[in-house]
Amino acid sequence: MAVEEEDPTALKEVKQGLEGLQKGIKKLEIDALLSNPDDRLNAIMEIHAGAGGTEAQDWVEMLLRMYLKWAEKKGFHTKLTDILSGDEAGIKNITFLIEGEYSYGYLKGESGIHRLIRISPFDVSGRRHTSFAAVSVYPQVSDEIKIDIKDTDLRIETFRASGPGGQHVNKTESAVRITHLPTGISVQCQNEKSQYRNKEIALMLLKSRLYDLERKKKEAKKKAIYSAQKEIAWGNQIRSYILQPYKLVKDHRTQIDIKQAESVLDGDIDQLIEAYLLRQRNIG
Repeated sequence: MAVEEEDPTALKEVKQGLEGLQKGIKKLEIDALLSNPDDRLNAIMEIHAGAGGTEAQDWVEMLLRMYLKWAEKKGFHTKLTDILSGDEAGIKNITFLIEGEYSYGYLKGESGIHRLIRISPFDVSGRRHTSFAAVSVYPQVSDEIKIDIKDTDLRIETFRASGPGGQHVNKTESAVRITHLPTGISVQCQNEKSQYRNKEIALMLLKSRLYDLERKKKEAKKKAIYSAQKEIAWGNQIRSYILQPYKLVKDHRTQIDIKQAESVLDGDIDQLIEAYLLRQRNIG
């Protein structure tokens, strides 16, 4: 209609509308790739300088700036939790929190060794240097454990409480045994004369057992995540940022090349993140 009426203003509005729709579709496609329950969580990011002294420590500060810029563009909040400054410049290691829905899902692929090649500003001879930094990303897992027990998951049995005999033997089925069907955990209580009270105590015992089970699961999960991060080797960089003799950012896993290296270091890393997520889907 805009073409037929030769209305440039309407054409401009249609173009802007289409661009907005395309961005929205792109976001939905990426969000669909983030199906792991942890993907929705906040991200904890650590950056550690590799060998190379001040040069490597300056690289850590550059990476920190890159991720903070990216978070700002996403509307995420960041919070510094730990930092060890370099002796002359830069940062030896830093830990910070990125709060925002799917922040861990977006950033989980950033874990690994990041390599920088440039003319060092700390070398009076103007020589080219290679620096390394290790990035680790973890989900911020809540320590809060909610135990929700459904009636349909329980098998409740009553029986006569055992005793020494004679007048102390329970003549009614006041003892209670409760089995949690999904886990197979079984508890029982027969100390109280009232069946209601025995059931109440048995449910309390069951909740305690289930709480302990979930706590152990969370601890095992955290250990698995940290163990996987520790396997990052210095020789296996995931990405190179080359500023000399030419400008290029290359992701060695996805083979994505971006010539606008300064733009990447200014936080424009969505293309790299999306390529990694798409690769993981294809591998899966």
